Amino acid sequence: MNYAIRKSSKKVGLAPGTLIHVGEQKVEKPRIRVIDFDETHHQEMELQNVEDSFPFKDSPTVTWLNIDGLHDISIIEKIGTHFDIHPLVLEDILHTSQRPKLEDYDHYIYIVLKMIHYKASDDEIQEEQFSLLLGDTFVITFQERVGDIFNPVRDRIRSGKFRIKKRKSDYLTYALIDAVIDNYFIVLENLSEHIENLEDDVLDHPSPDIGHKIHTLKRKLLSLRKSIWPLREVISELQRSESPLFEESTAPYLKDVYDHTIQVIDTIETFRDMVSGLLDTYMTSVSNRMNEVMKVLTIIATIFIPLTFLAGIYGMNFDFMPELKWHWSYFVLWAAMIIVAIIMIIFFRKKRWL
Repeated sequence: MNYAIRKSSKKVGLAPGTLIHVGEQKVEKPRIRVIDFDETHHQEMELQNVEDSFPFKDSPTVTWLNIDGLHDISIIEKIGTHFDIHPLVLEDILHTSQRPKLEDYDHYIYIVLKMIHYKASDDEIQEEQFSLLLGDTFVITFQERVGDIFNPVRDRIRSGKFRIKKRKSDYLTYALIDAVIDNYFIVLENLSEHIENLEDDVLDHPSPDIGHKIHTLKRKLLSLRKSIWPLREVISELQRSESPLFEESTAPYLKDVYDHTIQVIDTIETFRDMVSGLLDTYMTSVSNRMNEVMKVLTIIATIFIPLTFLAGIYGMNFDFMPELKWHWSYFVLWAAMIIVAIIMIIFFRKKRWL
C-alpha cells in the first residue's frame, strides 16, 4: 500500500491527462501483437510498429490488439490519437495503481482489472494491472509484462471450433475478463494449501517463524481483497450497461462472470477469517507453551523452597547447634530433604498440577 502511494506521488503537480508511466518497468521493449478474426478466418501477427495496427480499426472483423509493456509512452499516445481515446483514460492506463473500474465513453468502454499470478517457487503473489478498451470491432488490452493467462482464449480463436469466432468484440471482452477471474481460483487454491500447512505447523510447533508467516499471509489477503473487491461493481455495471457495444446475447455470460466474482470474494473473506483464527490459535499455542514452561519452573522452585530452608538452617555458622556433632547428621538431612521433595511431588500429582 505504501508503495502504491509512493508511485502516485510522481504525478503530484502535473496537469490532468499528462502522460507519464507510474509504476515499474517490467519489460525491456514493449511487444505488440494483433489477432484479427471472424467466423471464417483468423490472422495473428507480432508488429514492430504500433502504426501497423491502425488499418484494423475500420475492419469489419474483430481485432484484438495487445500491448505488453507500458513504459513507452509514445505507443500509448499514438493509440489514443488514432482510436480517439480520452487523455484521462490514457493517463489511467499508464498509472498502474488503479483500482478495478469501468468507464463508458459511448463509442468505447474502458475497463481496469487486476491480473494475479502465483509464483510457487517463492510463494509470492504478483499483481499486474490489466487495462482493456472495448470498441465496436476492436479490443485493445494493455499489460505490464510479457506473458499472461490468455492462451486458452487465443487457442479458442485459432481452433475455430468455439462460439468466440462467431461473436463480436463484446464476447471477446467477456472471454478475457472470464480468464482473469478463473485465474483467481488457481491463486486461491494455492493459498488454501498454504493455509492448511500453516494450520498444521501452528498446532505442531508454533515457532516465531510461523507467526511471521501468518502475518505475511494476512497482508497478502488484504492486498488481494483490495484488488478484487471492486471487481463486483465493474461486472455489475457491465450487466446494467445500456451501451450498444454489448449485445443482449452476452448478458447471460456476464451473469456467470458475476457469480464467479462473488464466489472469489466470499472465498477471500473466508480465508481472512481463517487466517485471523489461525493467528489467535498461534497466540494461544504460544501462551499455552509459555504457561507449561512457567508451571514446570514454578513447581521446581516450590520444591526447592523447603530444601533451601533446611540447607539454610544447617548452613549457619553457630557453634552450638543440635545434631552438628552427630555422626549421621549429614545423611539424615539428605534423607529429610528427599522425603520432603517426594511428599510435595505426590501432593502436586494429587492436585493434578503435574
